[in-house]
Formats: sequence, structure tokens, C-alpha cells
Amino acid sequence: MDENRARRVADALRDRGIDAHLENAGIDVYGVRVVLGGGREAIWGNEGTMSLAAEVLLDGDLVGFIPEIPGSAAFDEAQVVDAIARADYREPIGQELPQAPPPGPALTRDGGVFRRFLGGFRENTD
Repeated sequence: MDENRARRVADALRDRGIDAHLENAGIDVYGVRVVLGGGREAIWGNEGTMSLAAEVLLDGDLVGFIPEIPGSAAFDEAQVVDAIARADYREPIGQELPQAPPPGPALTRDGGVFRRFLGGFRENTD
């Protein structure tokens, strides 16, 4: 996933009350990290593929995954946000819920007023 796209997806998820963050998994490898609680988190989009899938980690150890979502390589950002919001992480092999849960209160965006400074002024504001 492109850095700016991953940041916009994380921001949109935070606007829906989902604890999402930009994940930098290496040089030019970005994704979205969703904090699930209890030491669990899901990492979306940093596999280096165009399609959408996630790894579910517990304290850094793989405990589950969301398989590749069919057709997700052609998703726009709104569809990516919806797919991540509809993910069900309760089972080791997760799936998508038929409908996203209702949005919660919006969370503040990562970085606050120092956001562009911390990101090296790379963010594309288009």
C-alpha cells in the first residue's frame, strides 16, 4: 500500500472510531495497523501485494489472519475502509461481517499538529 493511501485509510478508520495507525513495515512498505485490544492487532496491506489481507498478531506472534478479499486489488479507499471496518477477528481465520458495526466516536489523528514534521513533510495533501 502506498504511504499516503495507508495514512488516509488509517485516518478514515480513526474518524469511524477504529484505533488504526499507519504501519511502516520497512523501506517503502506501508500498511494499516488496527489495535484490537488485549495485546492483539491486525496488520493490513503490507504484504507487498495489491490485494487486501491481514495478519492478526498477539504480542508480535501470529495468531490468525484475514484471507485475501476477492476483488480487493481494485478497491478504492472507501471500499478499503469499509472492508477493514467489517472484519471479524474473533476466529483464527477471520472473515468479513455482512455489515460494518456502527461508527464510534472519532479518535484524534496520529501526530496532531506535528504530523507533517514527524513524517518528514512527505504527506501529499491532495
